[in-house]
Amino acid sequence: MAIKRIATSELQIGMYIQKLGGSWIQHPFVRSSFLLTEPNDINRIKEAGIKELWIDDEKGEITKAAEPSDSSQKTDSPTAQQTAPNKTHSEIKASNASSSIENEIERARKLCQDAKPQIMSMFNDIRLGKAIDPKTTLPLVGEIDSLVQRNSAAILSVARLKTHDDYTYMHSVAVCALMLSLANQMGLDKEQTRLAGIGGLMHDLGKAAMPLEILNKPGKLTDAEYLVMKKHTIVGAKILQDSGAEPEVIDIALNHHEKINGTGYPNQLPAEKISLLARMAAICDVYDAVTSERAYKKPWEPANTIREMAKWEGHFDKQIFNSFVKSVGIYPIGSLVRLTSQRLAVVVEPGTESLLTPKVKVFFSTRSNAPIPIQIIDLSAKNCKESIEGPEEPAEWDFKSLENLWL
Repeated sequence: MAIKRIATSELQIGMYIQKLGGSWIQHPFVRSSFLLTEPNDINRIKEAGIKELWIDDEKGEITKAAEPSDSSQKTDSPTAQQTAPNKTHSEIKASNASSSIENEIERARKLCQDAKPQIMSMFNDIRLGKAIDPKTTLPLVGEIDSLVQRNSAAILSVARLKTHDDYTYMHSVAVCALMLSLANQMGLDKEQTRLAGIGGLMHDLGKAAMPLEILNKPGKLTDAEYLVMKKHTIVGAKILQDSGAEPEVIDIALNHHEKINGTGYPNQLPAEKISLLARMAAICDVYDAVTSERAYKKPWEPANTIREMAKWEGHFDKQIFNSFVKSVGIYPIGSLVRLTSQRLAVVVEPGTESLLTPKVKVFFSTRSNAPIPIQIIDLSAKNCKESIEGPEEPAEWDFKSLENLWL
């Protein structure tokens, strides 16, 4: 029989988990069925207090060929000796690094695919007047946090990609990831980080109670429609309060549109009355909103967005905004940049030593105004003479589907 029950202590990488024991709210994953690929996931299962689970041998990737039969095989490296016999150690290391970011991006894509129906279901329950349980979001927040811990750049970049049709739902996932990444950057404790993630995921719940003809309008809102939409903060806070959500989560929903200069809504709070988590949410919410595709506008280029937001006096807490820039990077993955050689490139990986020296993929020459052979350049390399001159707007070059260069 393919499916069998095992103790958590018997878990191995490559096993396909069909079902986790205990309550589904107890475990830290979005899905109950998945292929086990990360050692950290085994630790998370054990830490959740899960004693047993069910695996499916047919879907697993543990093979006899992969298992060592004697001590000599245990000390050999099949990756280095069998799959790449002619590569140097440095080439293998570089290849593994590239593979790592690609793997993390793929994990992030799968998470976003799995998260969307969950958020849609929660919004639909609110529209139908059903009660919601904020605790049901804990597995999703936990898995988003896991991706943030492994490689925040991957999940932040993937979550930014959304169509105007699924914006309402995926915006929640993106703001959750941004809040968790920012909380880590600021060194918040585990409890504050958890509240930041839950608050980010649920900050816009009030929009579920807004009229659909306004929420889904394929164009810019009129002044009257905007006044209606602004009520989503009060409505969302009330829904969360009635659902027994924690005060900090309610506060984020209510005050994420307040501004440091006291001109925000719904209550025009002065700076000293705006909580730390609400200040964080204000930045994360705006960044994802303007870098996302909407029915009435094209997405802003990420690097230009950072520069523009920095100019908005009185809008954001400056100290928190500086931490936010460090968490997403001056040139986030997917940014279109111009190099000093007057070639255009897309950022494919953050810099390891400096925010100004990411890894980029060059693909276009502005001098010849034509595509050129694609080349990956690590701007942090000691022998690299290239540097970024500044960000570029894809719309000005009529580039389409630039994400294909880094996804």
